[in-house]
Amino acid sequence: MAATSSDKAISLSPAEVVNDHLIEELRRRIVDHAVAPGVPLREQDLATEFGVSRARVRHAFNILEERGLIEHIRNRGAMVARLDPRKAGELFEVREVLEAQMVRLATERGPAESWGDLTELFGKSMDAKLARNDLGAYEDAVHLFRRRCIEAAKNEVLSNLLDSLYDRTHVLIRRLVLVPGRAQEGMRQHREILAAMRDGKAEKAERLKRKNIRSAREWFDNYREYLL
Repeated sequence: MAATSSDKAISLSPAEVVNDHLIEELRRRIVDHAVAPGVPLREQDLATEFGVSRARVRHAFNILEERGLIEHIRNRGAMVARLDPRKAGELFEVREVLEAQMVRLATERGPAESWGDLTELFGKSMDAKLARNDLGAYEDAVHLFRRRCIEAAKNEVLSNLLDSLYDRTHVLIRRLVLVPGRAQEGMRQHREILAAMRDGKAEKAERLKRKNIRSAREWFDNYREYLL
């Protein structure tokens, strides 16, 4: 019988379980902007909070640095990574390629009828929510679209790359949604993408997703001084 996730958790040593929790909690704080870019991360404070050694904290820092969430500054130690305009532009370039491929694979491998509920989610009810300035509902819808596409694409390597990329751009995406008019434009673009996916037109859906990311970058370039 295959081991369940709980069986695997039990097989880990207590230190490994705690360390996994430490990494995930630090990741969550950084991605959700609970800890702002440029804020120092104190080894001893975190070791005390989580009840682990400073070596365990340094190990967590190394993993999060590999993911682009933490940076080490000479003579200053670890801090939450800042996202400068050059890096932001590079992330948009990578997002355009990977997310467009995600949409293409999802269209090819997912049943056409599976996109009906998302089409409805981005329909008239979303117009009403945005009219009430309910930007959280739009963010949740885009997040669900992304997760469903990743699942339908059935490509673990692509999924891992996109998860790492999303961690590094989550705060920027949330800020961009706050720019007046961006959510409405993004909603219109997602409607077009979903229509192509529902019709089984993988190349068109891929092209529209590229257009969506390029549009987001144009909005970012126009408002970057307020977003970073």
